[in-house]
Amino acid sequence: MQRHSQSPTDPSFVQDPYPFYASARLGSDLGWWEQYGMVAAFSHAAVSSLLKDRRFGREVPPEMAVTPPPHLAPFYAVEDHSLLEAEPPRHTRLRGLVLRAFTSRAIAALAPAIESLCHELIDAFPTGPFDLLPAYCTEVPVCTIARLLGVPESMTPELLGWSHAMVAMYQANRTRATEEAAARAAAEFSAALRDYIAHRRARPGEDLITALIAAEEAGDKLSSDELVATCILLLNAGHEATVHSLGNGLKTLLEQRDDIADLLAPETLAGTVEEILRYDPPLHMFTRYAYEDVAVFGHQFRHGDQVALLLGAANRDPAVWPEPDRFDPRRPVSTNTSFGGGLHFCVGAPLARLEMQIALPALIARCPGLKLAEPPRYSDSYHFHGLTALRVST
Repeated sequence: MQRHSQSPTDPSFVQDPYPFYASARLGSDLGWWEQYGMVAAFSHAAVSSLLKDRRFGREVPPEMAVTPPPHLAPFYAVEDHSLLEAEPPRHTRLRGLVLRAFTSRAIAALAPAIESLCHELIDAFPTGPFDLLPAYCTEVPVCTIARLLGVPESMTPELLGWSHAMVAMYQANRTRATEEAAARAAAEFSAALRDYIAHRRARPGEDLITALIAAEEAGDKLSSDELVATCILLLNAGHEATVHSLGNGLKTLLEQRDDIADLLAPETLAGTVEEILRYDPPLHMFTRYAYEDVAVFGHQFRHGDQVALLLGAANRDPAVWPEPDRFDPRRPVSTNTSFGGGLHFCVGAPLARLEMQIALPALIARCPGLKLAEPPRYSDSYHFHGLTALRVST
């Protein structure tokens, strides 16, 4: 197996990880990534296959589980009940209960409110150059997921702070300070949600938290800990990925295309959104554990081995997309891995697509002269892949 050395915090890698992916993918589906100390899947075939292979999973094998250090106890009190970290049968039960509340009808019903929100935000744009990330790309998904859950929008600044602190635990540049901030955020986030869930138990509303409280399957409901963890997961994942998708997509459109309005017309919009997700996805790595000794793609995994599934590499595989480094919204759509796959395929994917399909054309229709005010740069936050700022002028 080829061995690859690439620091995930190296500035040149952070700004453009795709050359490393392309080099590592040459002649091999899998390679050993020195800095992570594990096998990594670089090809679309390997990533998509391993995402669906039930011999691999997210949950730590029981015999490998360790007690987290005391300073991280609040963080793992949430993670231990998260749908994202569970495998069947627990995952089957949790996902089934969540999907009973997180329905396609509930998501589709948000469309008018999302469009109205987009125009409200555009109306509030300042004159002169400004950062589009906090003014638009962040506000659209965070307000939408807050409305869907039924959390007061006055809480969104706190939600953003807690969310950023918690998801920083998955970044390559994690430190002790990162861990302590994540633990504080998890404790505060959980306390706020427990209070709000209690309020909703007493006064049910037309929102997702009320639906999650009521969701039942074979007499089984979400426990209080599961409710809190599910709400945190939906709030965190429900905006973090979409913020980066909107920001990365607008960066690419403004840098590379002069036919943006045509690409966002109704007949081409869905394809453009899929190409944005393929070309520069918001999340570049998921990991899985091998649950048995298994040979795949020429490598023998042992029980408990970890493998890194590189979504960003899979999405640029020339075996699936000719000229994969070219942004071409008019290319035939092929299934990308930006929302994962298999049992853990993102439950929020329909909502993310809906937000992008509304927010992008609304912005360009209202601001046809939108252009970059300075070159954007990506933040040092791998496995996430998003911008530090997106300064534009209208």
